[in-house]
Amino acid sequence: MKERNLSRERGSLNSISIFLSVIAIGVIIGGLFFNSTSDDNTKSPYSLNHNTGKVFFSPPELPDTLNFAGEPVPLQDFDVKEALDREMLVNTYFHSQTLLFIKKAPRYFNVIEPILKEQGVPDDFKYLALAESSFFDRAVSPAGAVGIWQFMKPTARDYGLEVNNEVDERYNLVKATQAACKYLKHNYEKYGSWTMVAAAYNAGRTGVARQIVRQKNHNYYDLLLGEETGRYVYRILALKLILSDPENYGFKVPKDEIYPIIPTYNVTIDGPVDDFADFAREHGVNYKILKYFNPWLRETTLSNPSGKTYVIRLPEKGYRTFHWDQEMNKAEQDSISDQDE
Repeated sequence: MKERNLSRERGSLNSISIFLSVIAIGVIIGGLFFNSTSDDNTKSPYSLNHNTGKVFFSPPELPDTLNFAGEPVPLQDFDVKEALDREMLVNTYFHSQTLLFIKKAPRYFNVIEPILKEQGVPDDFKYLALAESSFFDRAVSPAGAVGIWQFMKPTARDYGLEVNNEVDERYNLVKATQAACKYLKHNYEKYGSWTMVAAAYNAGRTGVARQIVRQKNHNYYDLLLGEETGRYVYRILALKLILSDPENYGFKVPKDEIYPIIPTYNVTIDGPVDDFADFAREHGVNYKILKYFNPWLRETTLSNPSGKTYVIRLPEKGYRTFHWDQEMNKAEQDSISDQDE
């Protein structure tokens, strides 16, 4: 009886797989038709031979030169080029994830970029944050690393972040980015290379230092590292290439499909909060939205016995129907008004 049921289940799964495969092929062919008839300059990793009906998949083109944080990537070395090629293939053909990155990245870059600039950290490290967490605010690794910058609890506290049952600033994008900058600059003092700093962010200072001593080499591209760290910088480079020029790698996302940067304002508190659901309602939002903009608040209350000052971000009125095109229209109207004056 169990075997018969298993056979039925397998048969159902096979039918579903075939159905999904047919849909996927239809989507690809439809996309090919669209691309073949479109007059834009968007490159596509697919091509269709109209005579034979065969679909061809092409690898993404690698640039002749590339750098990370101003440091050259030795693409003339076959092992380096092939390692980058692997990550480019993975990320250009993992369509759903890469499309999501393209859509949501501007919302996070809007916060991260000015902090990196202010702290003197190269702009390319915004792609490290993406590689770390996929810009999932509540990301938690199996090892217990948390947030966009994936801080472990001891390291977070070492770099000034508050971590307790009520408040966990690893989830606070602004404060976590500031702490990450301190950590990155500290490592730069040690290694003198931003590329090695990126590798150490993944493997940890001890892990990288051990390999430097064992292999008598300080160059990331010449070190034999573990699978994850050995691919880490290349993944960051792939994300940099794709997100810097999505259309060059076959991704076309309309501007009104990019996740909008929601206008917010700050509310400062320096005492306890008995109930954040009530607090949210008093400020015209619900608890879900309060937590969306402030994931660092870990409980529904805040005791705050020391009277510490906290800044809570809340969305401006009309936030739930705010779209990117509205922001652009407002900017255009402001520009027209300025010209009229």
